[in-house]
Amino acid sequence: MNNYKCTYCGTVGLVDGFIEDEGQGTHGYARWIEGALERGPFGGAKRMGRPRRQIEAYRCPQCGHLELFATAAV
Repeated sequence: MNNYKCTYCGTVGLVDGFIEDEGQGTHGYARWIEGALERGPFGGAKRMGRPRRQIEAYRCPQCGHLELFATAAV
């Protein structure tokens, strides 16, 4: 447990977790990519040269609300 506070109900002590990504060619976890979504000619997201950050996820044990944070660049 930690001292993070739920922004929805105010409970202190959120549960650590992560957001899984099972898409083709993924590394098993989701990342936050800076900038608006732009699609390439085949429909995929343009990511080249954009900063990427791992997502930390915390769940409130009381109400189930998720708090997501983008960490340092990966």
